[in-house]
Order: sequence, then structure tokens, then C-alpha cells
Amino acid sequence: MGFICVLLLSTLTNPADAQKKRSSDFIKFYSDTTDTNEIEKKSKSLPLDPGRLISIQSSEATWMSLDVSPDGSKIAFDFMGDIYEIPFSGGEANQLTDGMAFDSHPRYSPDGKSLLYVSDAHGADNLYYINLEDTSEVTQVTKGKNDGYASGEWTPDGNYIIGAKGKGTPKLWMYHKDGGRGTALISSPSGLKTTDPAIGHEGRYIYFSQRNGSWNYNAQFPQYQIGRYDRETGERTSVTSRYGSAFTPVLSSDGKWMVYGSRFEDKTGLVLRDMFTGSEKWLAYPVQRDDMESQATLGVLPAMSFTPDNENLIASYGGKIHSIPVNGGQSKEISFNVTTELEMGPEVLFKYPISDEKEMIATQIRDAVPSPDG
Repeated sequence: MGFICVLLLSTLTNPADAQKKRSSDFIKFYSDTTDTNEIEKKSKSLPLDPGRLISIQSSEATWMSLDVSPDGSKIAFDFMGDIYEIPFSGGEANQLTDGMAFDSHPRYSPDGKSLLYVSDAHGADNLYYINLEDTSEVTQVTKGKNDGYASGEWTPDGNYIIGAKGKGTPKLWMYHKDGGRGTALISSPSGLKTTDPAIGHEGRYIYFSQRNGSWNYNAQFPQYQIGRYDRETGERTSVTSRYGSAFTPVLSSDGKWMVYGSRFEDKTGLVLRDMFTGSEKWLAYPVQRDDMESQATLGVLPAMSFTPDNENLIASYGGKIHSIPVNGGQSKEISFNVTTELEMGPEVLFKYPISDEKEMIATQIRDAVPSPDG
């Protein structure tokens, strides 16, 4: 026991030297056992090469953002970092994207020929769209190295894309579909967070989730409200003042309806607003937990979509895809099945020897107190 105490005291009296020695030992070990040229080469050729494949077969998923094609024949959704498509009636999912990148938030172009999504395929989150007639043809719209994008949406003419750009407090930007530097639609105040853009059928107004700051501990309601940006005047206004917050708007193509998420008591539901009269009612309650208390990097709720006839809202919750009648009828499940092999990076495993000897040298200790007798 005395031997151990002496060693502990020795460590305590020279913490800087001990830390320096540990760092030196690690650097030597790393240099002796690692091909640094190989590390440097791989770091410049992201995305990472997959090291493992995991087979997946599932008819349920968590936090699926989805969209209905303009002709109403298909539904696109994200599942574990890839984009899939199913017939509107449901069925086996067709995988549109794959690989190590995390792809999310699919949105059909107005002509139904392209699918916009967010991906970190080149290291940082950016906006891309895929040619649905030739899925090998992918266009990268934004090329930021550290900007981050939470979501995106097409303008009704299909020529421009609205994206929520930035980390913490993203702002709405507009880009031409062919790329370019883009234009900031909302740049101030700096602490304003704007995400989940949805564009009205006339193309003039952009609705979005807004709040002050990225997030906060011990959050008090309301956290979010629905904002509206006028593309003609540049004016930003709030269109809700709901105590339970209002977020993730989706608009019907005829301009009559808006659905958004809100909290009531301890659960989240979907509110239906008549845009002509301003009247509101619960469309579905409860659905699933929102992401208000966090940074909502995948949206405050998963993206939803109206059907082309505006008679149903398609949304995901409870692991399933649901068709919810706007007239208040019973919702119907749209089944799907995903069968795929998910690519993952190589397993990171370090084998450290653990000794069973009775005596040892402690290299990291806290709050050591020697006994009075030494």
C-alpha cells in the first residue's frame, strides 16, 4: 500500500511532467505505428471509403422528411442518410442515392424531373439535385466548405432554390439552379434563426420557421413562430403568435391551406390554417416529438407535403408514412419497405493491454488524499 501511495504522490507533484511524458509517448507510438502519408492522402480524398456493409430491411423509420411528386405518382423520403422513392400507393422502395454521404430532405422540382436534397458528399452540407431520368447525373448547387444547410426548396418556376444556410442561426439564401454565389434574402438580425422554407404558389412569399438564437437550456414557450418573407419588398413579418410555438410550414398549391407543427401540453401536433380566413384547427394530434429544444439541424419537424389535389397531407410519424385528409377524415398508412446495404466507415478499435498485476502506476488520478499515517 505504501508503494502505491508514494507513486500517487509522485504523480501529483509533477502533473505537467507526467502529462508531457504521456503526450510524448503517444506521439512516438503514433509515429511508429501510423503511415502519416496515407492519412494525409485519405484526408484529401473525402468522402471516406467504406470499410463495412450492414444489411438492412425495414418497413419503419425515424424522422423521415418526404415530398410528393408533382403528378402525385410517387413519394420521395430520406432513410438513414440516403434518398428513396416509392409509388404513392406504397411498396418496395427504390434507392436513389447511396454511399458514405448523409443525404436528406428531398424536394421534387416543379416539373418532377429533378430531386433537390441536402448532402455532405464533399465534406460539408450543401445543396444538390439529382436527375430522376438519369440518377447518375447529380448537380451540386452550393459549394461551401463549412456553411451548412438544413433544408431547401424550389421556387415555383423551377429556376431557383431557397436554402437555409449557416450553422446555429441559419439564414435564407436564394441560388440559381445552375449554381453561383447566391443572394442573401434575410441577413439580419444576426441572432435570428430561419429554417424550413416553404414557398407560396405565386412565388412571392416564402414562409419559414423562425426564432431568436440557435437554442437554449430551460427553454420557455414560445420557441418558434412562422415568418414570411416578401420577395418583392424584402419585408419580413410574423404570421403566427402561438404559445405552443409554430414551425415547419407546408403550403397547398392552391394557396388555401398551410399546415405547421405546434406543441400542446407535452405533445406535438399538426395545425391546419385556412389562409383566406385565418381560422385554425388541429389536423393531427399527437404526431411525434419535435426538435425545438435542440438545434434542429434536420428541421424542427420532418418535411411534409400536400398531394397535388390538396385534399391530403402526407407526413411521417410513428415510424410510418401517413395520408391525412384535410377534411378531417381518418388517416391512412402508406406502407414502404427498404432493403439495402448501408455503407459504414472502417471499425475504429484500439487494443490496449490490461494488466492483472497487484501493483500499478496510476497515470491519471483525481482528488487523491493520503492517509494521515502515510
